[in-house]
Parts: sequence; C-alpha cells; structure tokens
Amino acid sequence: MGFVFGVVVGIIVGLAIIIAFVRSENSRSARRSQLATTIAAFARMTVEDSRKLLPSQFYPSWVVFSNRQKLTWLNSHLTKIWPYVNEAASELIKTSAEPILEEYRPMILSALKFSKFTLGTVAPQFTGVSIIEDGGDGVTMELEVQWDGNPSIILDIKTLVGLALPVQVKNVGFTGVFRLIFKPLVNEFPGFGAVCYSLRQKKKLDFTLKVIGGDISTIPGLYDAIEGAIRDAVEDSITWPVRKIVPILPGDYSDLELKPVGILEVKLVQAKELTNKDIIGKSDPYAVLYIRPLRNRTKKSKTINNDLNPIWNEHFEFIVEDASTQHLFVKVYDDEGLQSSELIGCTDIKLSELEPGKIKDVWLKLVKDLEIQRDNKNRGQVHLELLYCPYGTENSFTNPFARNYSMTSLEKVLKGSSNGIDSNGNESEAAQRKKEVIIRGVLSVTVISAEDLPAVDFMGKSDPFVVLTLKKAETKNKTRVVNNSLNPVWNQTFDFVVEDGLHDMLLVEVYDHDTFGKDYMGRVILTLTRAILEGEYKERFELDGAKSGFLNLHLKWMPQSIYRDS
Repeated sequence: MGFVFGVVVGIIVGLAIIIAFVRSENSRSARRSQLATTIAAFARMTVEDSRKLLPSQFYPSWVVFSNRQKLTWLNSHLTKIWPYVNEAASELIKTSAEPILEEYRPMILSALKFSKFTLGTVAPQFTGVSIIEDGGDGVTMELEVQWDGNPSIILDIKTLVGLALPVQVKNVGFTGVFRLIFKPLVNEFPGFGAVCYSLRQKKKLDFTLKVIGGDISTIPGLYDAIEGAIRDAVEDSITWPVRKIVPILPGDYSDLELKPVGILEVKLVQAKELTNKDIIGKSDPYAVLYIRPLRNRTKKSKTINNDLNPIWNEHFEFIVEDASTQHLFVKVYDDEGLQSSELIGCTDIKLSELEPGKIKDVWLKLVKDLEIQRDNKNRGQVHLELLYCPYGTENSFTNPFARNYSMTSLEKVLKGSSNGIDSNGNESEAAQRKKEVIIRGVLSVTVISAEDLPAVDFMGKSDPFVVLTLKKAETKNKTRVVNNSLNPVWNQTFDFVVEDGLHDMLLVEVYDHDTFGKDYMGRVILTLTRAILEGEYKERFELDGAKSGFLNLHLKWMPQSIYRDS
C-alpha cells in the first residue's frame, strides 16, 4: 500500500514539475517575443518618433538630432577651387555691399567704403544639406555653412570733422544656413527657371574692428556705430526673407521677389515678476520688439521706473513678409541711464502660430538666450496681444487698428475728400493732415463672482470687494463688500465712457475689506481690443499676484467712432 501511494505521489509531483517547466518556457518565450517586437519597433523609429516619446529637455546637451546629410565630397572640391572663387567673388561682393553700407552709414561718418576686400585663403565648410518639402512648384535646399576665415577687409572711413581712418575687419567667424530655391520647375534644361539664394538662419556672426596704426576707442561710439552698420547691412541685404534672384532661363520672376504679405498688430500690455538688476531699488524696464532687427523696424517702449511688474499698454505695428518662417522677438532691458542697458530676458513667438484675423492673448516666458533652451531661472513673463492681418483679406475680418475701422459711408467720403484733391484740383492744407479713428463708446462690465480667493483674515475668511479702474480716463467704480466669503457673488454692472478704446485698459483689483483699511488680494488687467472686436464676451480670469483665485467677468462694448487730427 505504501509503495502504491509513493508511486502516485511521485507521478503527481513529476506532472506538476513538467507543467511548471512548460509554463515557464512559454512565459519566457512570450517575453522574448515581446522584447524582439519592442527592439524592432525601436529600430524603425524616426527622429520625430523619438522626440514625441521623450521631449528634448530630457536629453543631455551633447545629443543633437540632425536631418542634414554630410558633404565631405563638396568641401574637398571647394577647398581646391577656393583660390579662384576668392578672386571672382571678392570684387562682386565688394561692389554689391558698398551701396548697402552707404545706406546704413552712421551719422557720425561722412564716408564709409572698402579700400580692400578679399575672402582669404580659408574656404568655408558645408556641414550639412537638407531638402525642404513644401509641395510647391520648386525645390528648396538648405546648406549649413561654417567659416572661420582669414579675409583681408579694410574700410576707409571719414568722420564729419574730416578725420580719415583705415579700419580693419578681423577674426571673422560665421555659422549659418543658406537657402537655395530652384523655382519654377520647367521642362527645359536645367529644369528650373531661376535660383533664389538667401541667408536663412544666421547662427553666429562675430568679427572685430581695429584701426590700422591706432586705437578705435579714441573716438567714443565709433566701434558700435560701424559694427551696427555692418550687421544692419547683412540683415537687410541677404538675410531671409530677403532673397537674391538669379534668372537662369528668360521669363518673368517678379513673383519670387520679396513682398509684404500682411501687418502684425502688437499690443505690449505688461510684464510681471521681472528679475531685479539693480542693487538699490528696482529695475527700470523697457521693451524692444522686432521681426527683422533693423534700426528702422525696431520698436521701443517707454521706460517704467522702479517697477518689476510694469504696465506699458503700447501698440506697435510690423510689416510681415513671410508668416510661415518669421518670428516676433521681444527683449526686456533694465535702463541704466548713461550706461549700457542690461538685458533682463528675451522671448519670441512664431507668426505661424497666429490665426489671421483673430486676436491671440499670450503670456511669454523670458529666457536669457533664445539659443539656449534649458533656462530654468525665472526671469519673468511678458504679456502680448497679437493680431495678424494678411493683405487681401480685409473683407474677411475686422482690424480695429485700421484707419477706416467703424467708418460710416459718409465718414469715408468725408475722409477721402479731406485727404485728397479738392474740386479745383488744388491740394488743400487739410489734405496734409493724417486722420486716425478713435474708437469711442461705452464699456459695460459685470462683475459676476470670484472663486477660491485666498484667506486674508485671521478667522480663515475674507471680506472681498472689487475696484474697477479705466486706466487712461482714471474712472473708478467698486462693488459692495461680501463678508466672510472666499467665493463671493456680486452680479453688479458698471458702465464706463471710453474716449479711446484701442489705447485704454481696464484694471480690476480685488481687496479684502478691513475696519482700518484694505488688503490687496490680486488683480486682472484687460485691454479693450477683444470687447471691441467681439462686441461682448464672458470669461473666467485668473488673478495675478495671488496664490489662488479666479474672477468671472462679462464685458459688453457699445461703439461710437469719431475722428481727431494727429
């Protein structure tokens, strides 16, 4: 009996071991299959897939993704033919660049021209090439170029007092991306009608200036003036969207020329939490805005003294030449008086992110350098209101900044006659005056309620009320006090007579009522542009300067347009 029992137990244990072994092998096989599938999936991954899987901020700084192909063969051939390229191109560049330098000649100089210009013996290196797929009737190629050259460039300058100085341009270092556009594609050799070339991206352009046999610092401001003229000339002559057109086959290529495509309306509203650059007191911030960094296209705001949360409420207008690639850049500086201003931070926004005809209200984080993305220090934020208006779409939407906005037919006729020629064919004196529309009307603001306000009183509650101020008109209204509430409901409506809606703003501040005063809880700053465009809207706004809290407002605009001379 014991023998039989032992045999049965042995068989059962043996079967259990066999079953466990088979299951283990099946599990291992399944895991191996899964791992093989995962590895195969990783092998098929593209750069874009890896960026989606793991954002760029998690990669170490030495990891660089590039879709550019190397051009070792082209560099070797360019090195061989560079002496001939230098001889042929130097004179061409000199004759092309001199008129542009003269255009940007600083006011302190009476003459600025080349006395010698050669590209030197060091050939540039092409570090990559890529083809841009745009779906058009052309081919776009981008070449990444690096050049640490030894050119011989000497400028002959003459100051207004008659002093002539030879200035040498030394230590030239350049890194950038050149764009070549072969367009249109045709069925004749070589297959395209013209070539456009442009400096698509200027990553680095360094050089030094030295007076031959002297010191350039003996004339204050001369170095900066010449350097600025050279950089402006490069920016305005060849930097994208500027492009040079070389016809290959006969034809009309005017459609390839640089043309404005629209207007960008920018309202610089405010900034908050700016870094303090002053040892005593606070920074005196002002902002510089541009799409192309040319002196005549760069806008500067007023300086707000001793304030890290400045309110500018200034409107600027920019010409857009390529909405798909251009950016709006904003740099905030601390005004140091007679000394050079110190950069607080900078930011940018792609124009391609803007929907034509629709206002985009954005807060942009300031960074130290736009080329360095891993900047975790809080340098503040800047508040912008943006409206992109492409040419040819004026009837599709309303631009409140346009001079004929809200004009009646009679007003258009009156304005046209006042700006034109009278019935006698003589230009009247009134025709020389510029007219601009003032958006005048009544703004109705309903303070509905607040949510999740911070507790200010010792008992864990607050007694909130709201003060509304029309900043330019200095008109104020305030709600009643709601006792012992962090979620007060007011439902009170206030009307403001607005004399200049496009340049005024509404300041909504929340306070806690105390017996012997009031405690500040937070605020909301609103321009009137959206209300003017949409007529009315209702929104939940987050309180600035508060640990928590939201304010529910309803705004309604009732317009009445008038004119003034400017």
